[in-house]
Amino acid sequence: MDKAISRDGTAIAFDKLGDGPPVIIIVGAFNDRAAGAPLAEKLASQFTTFNYDRRGRGESSDANTYEVQREVDDLAALIETAGGAACVFGYSSGAVLGLEAAKRGVPITKLALFEMPLFPGPGPRFTVDHAARLKSMLQAGDRGAAVEYFQSEVIGIPPEIVAQLRNAPFRPALEAMAQTLVYEAIIVGDGSLHDELATGVSTPTLAIAGGASFPFMRETAERLAQLLPSGRAVSLEGQTHDIVPEVLGPELEHFFQEG
Repeated sequence: MDKAISRDGTAIAFDKLGDGPPVIIIVGAFNDRAAGAPLAEKLASQFTTFNYDRRGRGESSDANTYEVQREVDDLAALIETAGGAACVFGYSSGAVLGLEAAKRGVPITKLALFEMPLFPGPGPRFTVDHAARLKSMLQAGDRGAAVEYFQSEVIGIPPEIVAQLRNAPFRPALEAMAQTLVYEAIIVGDGSLHDELATGVSTPTLAIAGGASFPFMRETAERLAQLLPSGRAVSLEGQTHDIVPEVLGPELEHFFQEG
C-alpha cells in the first residue's frame, strides 16, 4: 500500500499492481479499495492498476469539509503519481466522479463508466436533499440510520431487504464509512443525468451497463454515448450492478488498448 497526497493534504491510500499503461479504478458507495481489488488483479496482466480508497474510507484520510472538487483533486494526485495521464474506470457513483474529473480537465486518456446511477429522463429523480438528511443523522450520531436511509431512499433497496442487512457481517464496515454517504449524495445530486455533465468532455468514453441490471442503467449508457462526441455504449448480457472481472476485464482491456 502506498499513499498519494491530494491538494488539501489528504492522504489517499492505493495499491499498485502490474506493469503497463496506467489504469485507475474509482469505486462507488459503500466501497473501499477491496471492492476494486479483483478487477485490479485481472487488469494487472496488461496494465499498471491503481486501486484506491476514496477519501474517508479504508486507509485514506479525510478533511473537515467536502466538495466534489476535493475528490477530483484526489484523482488528479493519483494520475500525477501514475505519470501524468491515465485511463480511468469508474464504477457506479465513481463513474459520475470520473466524468466530473474529465469535465474539469483532469488528464484522463480514456474513460470507462460502469453502471452510472443517474436517470436519463427529464426532471429530477430526487425531490429531497438527501445530503442534508444524511448529515443530520450523522450529527446525531446515528450512523446506522444513515446507512439504512441511503440504502432505501438513494439506492432503492426494498425495506424488507434493508432490515435483513442489519445483521449482515459487513454492516460494521458500512457504518464505519457512513460519513462518505453525504459525499455520495452530493455527487449524484438530484439523481438525474443532466446534459451539462457531459458538456466539453472530449475524452474517449465507454459507457457500460449490465444487461440484467436496472433498465435505466442501459438508457443512461445510451444517453451518454449520444452526449459525448467520443462516446459509445455497450450492454453486457446477463450482468447486474456487480463487478465481475471475468466479464468486465476483457471489455476494458480492449477499450483501453484500442487505437
